[in-house]
Amino acid sequence: MDKFESMHAFTKVVEERGFAAAARKMQMSRSAVNKLVINLENQLGVQLLYRTTRQVTLTDTGRAFYERCVNILAELEEAELAVSQQHSEPKGTLKINAPMSFGISYLGAKVAEFMTHYPNLKIQLTLEDRFINPISEGYDAVIRIGSPKSSPSLIAHHITVLHRVICAAPSYLQARGTPTQPDELKHHSCLYYGYLETNTQWELIKLEEKYYFLPNGALCSNNGEILRDAAVKGLGIVMLPNFIVETELETGELEIVLPDYHPSELTLCVIYPVNRHLSTKVQLFTQFLQECFATNF
Repeated sequence: MDKFESMHAFTKVVEERGFAAAARKMQMSRSAVNKLVINLENQLGVQLLYRTTRQVTLTDTGRAFYERCVNILAELEEAELAVSQQHSEPKGTLKINAPMSFGISYLGAKVAEFMTHYPNLKIQLTLEDRFINPISEGYDAVIRIGSPKSSPSLIAHHITVLHRVICAAPSYLQARGTPTQPDELKHHSCLYYGYLETNTQWELIKLEEKYYFLPNGALCSNNGEILRDAAVKGLGIVMLPNFIVETELETGELEIVLPDYHPSELTLCVIYPVNRHLSTKVQLFTQFLQECFATNF
């Protein structure tokens, strides 16, 4: 019995949360799927699943093995596509993870456009702002804003540069005054991106001279839109990418602070596991993003 077929059956049972659903997905009988999984457990000499009449759950060993199976089967699929005569036409599913604000404002429309070019490709797009490891969480590509840490198991492609501004609501500035120098920010409520347990420095640049400031405001969040909305309500000064606050700057709900001091730029990049480097769908998607966002924000 083919081990890859047994691994495929096992992963489907986990993903579909049961043998019956997995059998329907694989267009096989329930007994055949069950036989494949039992065969795999016998070969490994371990129990992968807890089975009851109502549900199927992973054992600790099964959970670890499932993560390895997902990666192995994905690598097999990519290897087959890489040497296939039809590799220029991407197929299968492309799993993408991206930041919430950028995904809603820009990426969603671009993904839809990308799909019109490749009708045989399915996209699974998840938006969230936490750090994502594409290897351990099973993503083909992760889009992130910032400088990714160097890793021998990951490849990072630069997409574009994102400019940022420091801004606040007119009501806040009228009440608290408008800072004219970076060191005056310490007297203000500065809303900042990150987590409460982290220290997130602001880096400001004027004529190639850099100034650093550690914000200390009433609100810290890992979502730019939450910080923007708080700033609009007059809760403080915020530093955010242009694309998040451009509408509010145009309407006057926010206005730029310290216009002579420019926040350091951010990098938009796409990150994927080294084993996806030959993947046609990942390469085409990366090239598409580079073409779409060739102009810096």
